[in-house]
Amino acid sequence: MSIATNLSAIHDRIARAAKRAGRNLDDVALMAVSKTFPVESILEAYAAGHRLFGENRVQEFSDKAGTVVDLHDAEFHMIGHLQSNKAVKAAEIFHAVDSIDSAKLAERLNAAAQTLNKTLDVLIEINVGGEEVKSGIAPGSPELERILAAVPEWQHLRVRGLMTVPPFTDDPEGARPYFRQLRELRDRLAVRSLPSVGLDVLSMGMSHDFEIAIEEGSTCVRIGTAIFGTRSKP
Repeated sequence: MSIATNLSAIHDRIARAAKRAGRNLDDVALMAVSKTFPVESILEAYAAGHRLFGENRVQEFSDKAGTVVDLHDAEFHMIGHLQSNKAVKAAEIFHAVDSIDSAKLAERLNAAAQTLNKTLDVLIEINVGGEEVKSGIAPGSPELERILAAVPEWQHLRVRGLMTVPPFTDDPEGARPYFRQLRELRDRLAVRSLPSVGLDVLSMGMSHDFEIAIEEGSTCVRIGTAIFGTRSKP
């Protein structure tokens, strides 16, 4: 199956999931996760009309960036764990960072964006499952509160919402409680009317569970293998 065919099939499934949930289709964005796939796959998806992409590693996307630099209406987001010492490069090559997990990282990204005279959209990554092997902030952690309090100081970051990667379960329904937990956290934060904190984005759902995520309020699903095919093992 071609990437264009796969994209069309995913859009159809998104539309059906949105309809089941009584949601507006326009409120759900599709991010094509191109990590580990060659730059030719990005170009093929772009030729099929796709514009929003996610990458997991700074160095990997840095190697691709020169080839995609002329895709002026394409948008590339960093969605993997970002080390603070790579914040400068990330601010340079990405349009957004969807995996903020510490105030220290946010501060470095803000300083880097200021130097570049740009504003970065960011999401706060929440570790809803409490898994030690995954990055992200616990929903009730002091670090989350530190980030929320400091947002007004970061003039070159625009906090748009929350992101999560739930524990994997063979049954997609197993992810539902985690998606619901993120949505409920967003709702609690929204009630607090936090200064400069936007909460319009809920990035959750991947190839095996994105329909459940849409039913639970996702505004951005991150799809890799269902678009690009099976990833090669290292």
